[in-house]
Amino acid sequence: MADNENKLMLIPLGGLGEIGKNMMALRYNDEILVIDAGLMFPEDEMLGIDIVIPDFTYLVENKDLIKGVILTHGHEDHIGALPYVLKEIDVPVYGTKLTLALLQGKLKENNIINKKLITIRPRDTIKLGTAFNIKILKVSHSIPDAIGMAIHTPVGIVLHTGDFKFDQTPVDGIVTDFARLAEYGQKGVLVLLSDSTNVERPGFTPSEKLVGQTFEDTFSLIKERIIVATFASNVHRIQQVINAAHKCNRKVAILGRSMVNVVSIAQEVGYLTIPENTLIEIEEIVNYPRNCVAIITTGSQGEPMSALTRMAMSDHRRVEIVPGDTVVISATPIPGNEKLVGKIINQLYRQGAEVIYEAASGIHVSGHASQEELKMMINLVKPKFFVPVHGEYRHLIKHAKLANQMGIPKENIFVAENGQVLEFTNNNGSIGNRVTAGRVLIDGLGVGDVGNIVLRDRRQLSQEGILIVVLTLNKEAKQLMAGPDIVSRGFVYVREAEALIDEARGRVKDVIDKCFDKKITDWATIKSHIREDLSRYLYERTGRRPMIMPIIMEV
Repeated sequence: MADNENKLMLIPLGGLGEIGKNMMALRYNDEILVIDAGLMFPEDEMLGIDIVIPDFTYLVENKDLIKGVILTHGHEDHIGALPYVLKEIDVPVYGTKLTLALLQGKLKENNIINKKLITIRPRDTIKLGTAFNIKILKVSHSIPDAIGMAIHTPVGIVLHTGDFKFDQTPVDGIVTDFARLAEYGQKGVLVLLSDSTNVERPGFTPSEKLVGQTFEDTFSLIKERIIVATFASNVHRIQQVINAAHKCNRKVAILGRSMVNVVSIAQEVGYLTIPENTLIEIEEIVNYPRNCVAIITTGSQGEPMSALTRMAMSDHRRVEIVPGDTVVISATPIPGNEKLVGKIINQLYRQGAEVIYEAASGIHVSGHASQEELKMMINLVKPKFFVPVHGEYRHLIKHAKLANQMGIPKENIFVAENGQVLEFTNNNGSIGNRVTAGRVLIDGLGVGDVGNIVLRDRRQLSQEGILIVVLTLNKEAKQLMAGPDIVSRGFVYVREAEALIDEARGRVKDVIDKCFDKKITDWATIKSHIREDLSRYLYERTGRRPMIMPIIMEV
């Protein structure tokens, strides 16, 4: 402990080198502050996995030192892991009104009650322990109530931007607190942690208000029913769709579980204003002419079980796509989702719908800062040290280069990885030791019980199939009593490959005879020999390696 005494440690547990599962811990002596606890959605090779959360072993090991968790905003990649964290660690959680309202819904779903949730507002001050004095800053993002924060520590100020963009005309009319950012630039900021998501995009990110105008212009030209797919959490976007629909005298129906939840919560806490007699239940759409209805739905990323996907596949029990419908996909595909989204667009066209989806059409803008805004943040804050966060590794590298162009010396810029500890004093910064960090895979109710070996098996099963070999042995008589019977799934259809299967049975009998000749009677060893011999034979004959599962019964 002596080595780290009076040093500020920044410990990224998620969100570096990846998009999602954002989580950052700050430690000074025996006090820890946690910023965000998010999830990410599984990659293609994570077969059967529902969500991915950070490995927060370090926090569990040091739970008595944690003074609180502060949330920057209500997106899943910043609050989605909290139900799992709060089952292990009982600490107060600070967040703005909408953020906590969305979190409460998640906690309720997970049967987590009696947690200390404390509402904060921009320009509030939070004192956590003796080391952390936090000033809350308003920032613009694609969800209301997003914040950044200036954390006053004994060694200097750490400024965390949260997810942000410099929207000069935000939908809610509340702009980023430029004055306070400039004020901190004058005081002197030790470390700036800045959102890197859109660092590859030149220029400025357009204002969300432009999308509202595009919706109004588009809706006025559409003659039949309108279906808009967007992120459920993009409350500003939902508000603008409702405004445009109301202006064109259309009723609005909400579709998709997460969309219904968010609209209900946002309306309840006053962040969504719906004109009277505009909102109708999805069952009621049949009571109105098609040109008097707009539907807001989930599925902008082509998620297989989402409402839009089911509509496109004619599998939705409430809504059927018909010729004349216009579907507006108001989102950009997350990297990796392009094929899913493309498939849904093709299917919607097959159903006779018109689809508006290109980013160039003006029906979507990002909630993250582009290059010029990132430069402006650095110029306003004038940090001594710079740490890019929230982005894949290439984003972090490009943001680091951008900071260097802005005059921050290379030696004062740290591109870190999850688990890598950054240590700061008043004048120096360095990379220290590592702590445990990584991914915890959630599959159904299982938390962390699916690891690399299970994923490897699932991958093999999905690609090569399985062969089950069933036989009955008499160990004492050293005799094969029944079988071997071979059952195949996902490898070959047994009736069409009788010769192959018959030869495989013969190979298994030969292995059993050899084992008994060598006086091998241990079941595990016999199974291993069957697996090796059969695997070699099947690869020679088919070029494939199915999973082979011998089952031996003893009489």
